Amino acid sequence: MSGVLTIARNELRHLARSRVALTGILLVALLSLTAALTSSAYQAEQAGLRERLQHTANEEFESQPDRHPHRVVHAGHFAVRPASGLAAMDPGVEAFTGNMIFLEGHRQNSANFGDARQSSLLVRFGQLAPALVLQVVAPLLLVFIGAGVIAGERERGTLRQALLAGASGPRLLVGKAMALGGAALIIAAPAAALLLWLSLSGPARGSAVLLSAGGYAVYLAFWVVLIVAVSALAGRSRSALIALVAIWSFGVLLVPRMAPEAAIAIDPLPTRVETDIAIQRDLRGLGDSHNPDDPYFAAFKRKTLAKYGVTKVEDLPLNYRGLLGMEGEKLTSSLFDRYADSAFGAMARQSTTMDALSALSPTIAIRRLSMTAAETDLAGYRRFMEQAEAYRYDLIQRLNLLQATAVTAADDAAKSSDAAAEARSRISAENWRKMPEFRPSRPTESAVLARAAPSFVVLATWLAAAALLAGFAAHRISRSAT
Repeated sequence: MSGVLTIARNELRHLARSRVALTGILLVALLSLTAALTSSAYQAEQAGLRERLQHTANEEFESQPDRHPHRVVHAGHFAVRPASGLAAMDPGVEAFTGNMIFLEGHRQNSANFGDARQSSLLVRFGQLAPALVLQVVAPLLLVFIGAGVIAGERERGTLRQALLAGASGPRLLVGKAMALGGAALIIAAPAAALLLWLSLSGPARGSAVLLSAGGYAVYLAFWVVLIVAVSALAGRSRSALIALVAIWSFGVLLVPRMAPEAAIAIDPLPTRVETDIAIQRDLRGLGDSHNPDDPYFAAFKRKTLAKYGVTKVEDLPLNYRGLLGMEGEKLTSSLFDRYADSAFGAMARQSTTMDALSALSPTIAIRRLSMTAAETDLAGYRRFMEQAEAYRYDLIQRLNLLQATAVTAADDAAKSSDAAAEARSRISAENWRKMPEFRPSRPTESAVLARAAPSFVVLATWLAAAALLAGFAAHRISRSAT
């Protein structure tokens, strides 16, 4: 063990004496620190802004005057997605999916106000977050400073001297890997400090912090071991550098960039226009509640009259227009849910395709794990959309029920021509203040860990493969000394 530590110390001294290596490490560490500070400040601002927006939306909804319930249905409400505790580490898809939904009757809207839609084009290339630095920049720097850790010694003739002095191949590779790992720790230190601060200050769960930290530790360890192994197998530093840059370009740039295109080609999503046309077509097929001859609603009318034992809607104990509103909302919501489930199902299949391509790139695996731990992945977005839709449906049906129970059928029918009836059809504003507020729940810790487990297994597999390659390289070096 002392021999391994000696090799590690000597390599660290060499890195410290190298102006290029030292400058690169410090610059990337500074970039990581800048990303941690700016991302943390931005996400804190976003969390406060979203909380204020939701509070303002609640106040405006509750401050509406006495109104007819159906006017409140069309006045609508807003649901705002709370900021994730680990979004400062990895904002994930939040910049592109939006974080606010307008909730109204008879419609299921999509989320709006994503950062990429209202910020500069730079946002589309990825926010400057610690995740981006660790996933893309850190491996490239490690490649440049580590490509010659063993190949360079072979060129200088010092490798054979070290082997003849008693340093075995495995000890040499482990010592070099420890030194290169020390450089990786310096680069990752700001991100680790951010994770620790998010855990201690409260926004992030401890299990998510450990999951994210463990994932990045395995990812960087993979690159450290791979770099040392390739350097040991290469005859020259230049050859090792070329090979490692090619691996980085393929695994970090090419495959992650092509994976979404492949997933879309296999499971394409219909365009927004195509979906809207299809929904409008299906809505016409559901029936028209304003047409007395419509088959569906004529049957609904007969069923309602039979339920209450009367022969005409005027004799119903409830306002039939309110009952129609409830039935119409149930039909349209089921249709919207079906299309939403179809779209999310296609997105889930696309994600599965991308996960399969993590067999070609560990960067895909760490991205999935990082976003899952931060709850900024597609599953987190879908959860928000489904909870917002559930809240919207409940809110609209409560308002429809108020129309059925608190507004008489006579006043409802005469409100457009009779001012007195119109005034009586307005119910107390106290009803709006009694409506529940939108309070989305977070997924359980076990659910997050279960979604992240496959990605962690893939990362561990990549690390094991790199370790096997390093073992083979160490064996070759030991044989070369005999």
